Amino acid sequence: MKTKAVLVQADITKILEAAQKEADTNSWPVTIAITDDGGHLLALSRLDGAAPFSAEIATHKARNAALGRKETQVFEEMINGGRTAFVSAPFPGLLSGGVPIIVDGQVIGAVGISGVKPDQDVQIAKAGISAVA
Repeated sequence: MKTKAVLVQADITKILEAAQKEADTNSWPVTIAITDDGGHLLALSRLDGAAPFSAEIATHKARNAALGRKETQVFEEMINGGRTAFVSAPFPGLLSGGVPIIVDGQVIGAVGISGVKPDQDVQIAKAGISAVA
Protein backbone atom coordinates (compact mmCIF):
# COMPACT_ATOMS: atom_id res chain seq x y z
CA MET A 1 0.00 0.00 0.00
CA LYS A 2 1.21 3.50 -0.83
CA THR A 3 0.93 6.52 1.37
CA LYS A 4 0.93 10.14 0.31
CA ALA A 5 0.94 13.59 1.79
CA VAL A 6 -2.31 15.49 2.20
CA LEU A 7 -3.03 19.16 2.63
CA VAL A 8 -3.89 20.23 6.16
CA GLN A 9 -5.27 23.56 7.31
CA ALA A 10 -1.79 24.90 8.14
CA ASP A 11 -0.68 24.16 4.55
CA ILE A 12 -3.72 25.87 3.11
CA THR A 13 -3.07 28.95 5.20
CA LYS A 14 0.57 29.07 4.07
CA ILE A 15 -0.44 28.74 0.40
CA LEU A 16 -3.07 31.47 0.69
CA GLU A 17 -0.69 33.83 2.47
CA ALA A 18 2.17 33.30 -0.01
CA ALA A 19 -0.11 33.66 -3.03
CA GLN A 20 -1.73 36.79 -1.61
CA LYS A 21 1.69 38.28 -0.85
CA GLU A 22 2.73 37.74 -4.48
CA ALA A 23 -0.51 39.29 -5.73
CA ASP A 24 -0.29 42.23 -3.33
CA THR A 25 3.37 42.89 -4.19
CA ASN A 26 2.34 43.33 -7.81
CA SER A 27 -0.99 45.06 -7.11
CA TRP A 28 -2.88 42.25 -8.85
CA PRO A 29 -6.54 41.85 -7.83
CA VAL A 30 -7.15 38.12 -8.10
CA THR A 31 -9.07 35.24 -6.64
CA ILE A 32 -7.12 32.34 -5.13
CA ALA A 33 -8.70 28.88 -4.99
CA ILE A 34 -7.20 25.78 -3.39
CA THR A 35 -8.52 22.25 -3.87
CA ASP A 36 -7.59 18.82 -2.61
CA ASP A 37 -6.42 16.08 -4.99
CA GLY A 38 -10.02 15.27 -5.92
CA GLY A 39 -10.73 18.83 -6.99
CA HIS A 40 -12.84 19.64 -3.92
CA LEU A 41 -12.61 23.27 -2.81
CA LEU A 42 -10.67 23.77 0.42
CA ALA A 43 -10.24 27.55 0.35
CA LEU A 44 -11.23 30.57 -1.69
CA SER A 45 -10.04 34.15 -1.27
CA ARG A 46 -11.22 36.93 -3.55
CA LEU A 47 -8.86 39.85 -3.02
CA ASP A 48 -10.07 43.43 -3.00
CA GLY A 49 -10.80 44.61 -6.52
CA ALA A 50 -11.02 41.13 -8.06
CA ALA A 51 -13.94 40.68 -10.43
CA PRO A 52 -16.74 38.56 -8.93
CA PHE A 53 -16.63 36.02 -11.78
CA SER A 54 -12.95 35.36 -11.03
CA ALA A 55 -14.06 33.26 -8.04
CA GLU A 56 -15.79 30.79 -10.33
CA ILE A 57 -12.94 30.71 -12.83
CA ALA A 58 -10.21 30.23 -10.19
CA THR A 59 -12.18 27.37 -8.67
CA HIS A 60 -12.51 25.62 -12.03
CA LYS A 61 -8.80 26.12 -12.78
CA ALA A 62 -7.79 24.57 -9.46
CA ARG A 63 -10.23 21.67 -9.90
CA ASN A 64 -9.00 20.93 -13.42
CA ALA A 65 -5.33 21.05 -12.38
CA ALA A 66 -6.04 18.60 -9.56
CA LEU A 67 -8.11 16.19 -11.65
CA GLY A 68 -5.94 16.50 -14.77
CA ARG A 69 -2.75 16.14 -12.74
CA LYS A 70 -1.08 18.91 -14.75
CA GLU A 71 -1.08 22.65 -15.22
CA THR A 72 -4.22 23.87 -16.96
CA GLN A 73 -2.03 25.73 -19.42
CA VAL A 74 -1.45 22.33 -21.07
CA PHE A 75 -5.16 22.05 -21.84
CA GLU A 76 -5.38 25.61 -23.14
CA GLU A 77 -2.39 24.99 -25.42
CA MET A 78 -3.97 21.76 -26.72
CA ILE A 79 -7.13 23.65 -27.67
CA ASN A 80 -5.23 26.59 -29.16
CA GLY A 81 -3.03 24.13 -31.04
CA GLY A 82 -6.00 22.73 -32.95
CA ARG A 83 -7.47 20.07 -30.69
CA THR A 84 -10.77 21.95 -30.67
CA ALA A 85 -12.76 18.82 -29.83
CA PHE A 86 -11.38 19.21 -26.30
CA VAL A 87 -13.59 22.30 -25.92
CA SER A 88 -16.51 19.90 -25.55
CA ALA A 89 -14.91 18.25 -22.49
CA PRO A 90 -17.17 18.70 -19.46
CA PHE A 91 -14.60 20.80 -17.62
CA PRO A 92 -15.03 24.58 -17.71
CA GLY A 93 -11.98 26.68 -16.98
CA LEU A 94 -9.40 24.98 -19.20
CA LEU A 95 -7.31 28.15 -19.08
CA SER A 96 -3.83 28.92 -17.79
CA GLY A 97 -3.68 29.60 -14.07
CA GLY A 98 -4.33 26.20 -12.49
CA VAL A 99 -1.25 24.50 -11.03
CA PRO A 100 -1.15 21.13 -9.23
CA ILE A 101 0.56 20.81 -5.86
CA ILE A 102 2.99 17.91 -6.19
CA VAL A 103 4.76 16.30 -3.23
CA ASP A 104 6.94 13.22 -3.66
CA GLY A 105 5.66 12.80 -7.22
CA GLN A 106 2.01 12.75 -6.13
CA VAL A 107 -0.63 15.41 -6.75
CA ILE A 108 -2.07 16.38 -3.36
CA GLY A 109 -4.13 19.36 -4.49
CA ALA A 110 -4.04 22.41 -6.74
CA VAL A 111 -4.13 26.17 -6.79
CA GLY A 112 -6.18 28.18 -9.27
CA ILE A 113 -5.76 31.90 -9.82
CA SER A 114 -7.94 34.21 -11.87
CA GLY A 115 -7.86 37.94 -12.42
CA VAL A 116 -4.75 38.95 -14.33
CA LYS A 117 -2.79 37.80 -17.39
CA PRO A 118 -2.28 34.03 -17.73
CA ASP A 119 1.44 34.09 -16.91
CA GLN A 120 0.73 36.30 -13.88
CA ASP A 121 -1.97 33.90 -12.66
CA VAL A 122 0.58 31.06 -12.90
CA GLN A 123 3.22 33.16 -11.13
CA ILE A 124 0.88 33.72 -8.18
CA ALA A 125 -0.14 30.04 -8.03
CA LYS A 126 3.47 28.88 -8.01
CA ALA A 127 4.38 31.43 -5.33
CA GLY A 128 1.64 29.98 -3.15
CA ILE A 129 2.69 26.40 -3.79
CA SER A 130 6.32 27.21 -3.00
CA ALA A 131 5.26 27.76 0.62
CA VAL A 132 4.60 24.01 1.02
CA ALA A 133 6.18 22.05 -1.82
